[in-house]
Amino acid sequence: MASSLILASGSSTRRTLLDNAGLDYVAEAADVDERRLEQEIPVAERTPSLVAMHLAIAKARAVSARHPASLVIGCDQTMSYGLELFHKAGSLTAAEETLRSLRGKTHNLNSAVCLVRDEEVLWSHVSVAVMRMREFSDEFLQAYIDRNGEKLLGSVGCYQLEGEGVQLFQSIEGDYFTILGLPLLPLLEELRLLGVNHA
Repeated sequence: MASSLILASGSSTRRTLLDNAGLDYVAEAADVDERRLEQEIPVAERTPSLVAMHLAIAKARAVSARHPASLVIGCDQTMSYGLELFHKAGSLTAAEETLRSLRGKTHNLNSAVCLVRDEEVLWSHVSVAVMRMREFSDEFLQAYIDRNGEKLLGSVGCYQLEGEGVQLFQSIEGDYFTILGLPLLPLLEELRLLGVNHA
């Protein structure tokens, strides 16, 4: 059994999920260059799910290298339309462009999670949520951006489903935890199998 459980993420949302699940852990953000790591993946293999898993493992290994014998949870999420990957918008103008490009279409949120000990991957999993945006008006979009401002830049899709972002959607297939970036149920089951989580 690991001497401790570490979440390799600075995400307050992921910490809240683990807190609410009653896990005893510490959080430590991994200092990795995500865009460089993404570019290291051969183009033919650069699928949205594989990119998410590659980044989750890289983050977990980076933290694991600093904490021998600890069990490290790595996670990452990509957003994709077909094989096109989206990244966080750098400005509200870019956020508007992202939302316009997704309007009336279906995109995926690909959430990867892994467990690493001593830089060795013990387990990994990817869950996908299918998100269909409705055909909202230009007026609604502008008002949404005006009301939410800079906080839209904190998520790759320029929305937080737990907030007003839910107004953008027509339908969603997939569990809430996957949408928030941490497939919690498969993780909890694996932690139970490892004896870290109470059965």
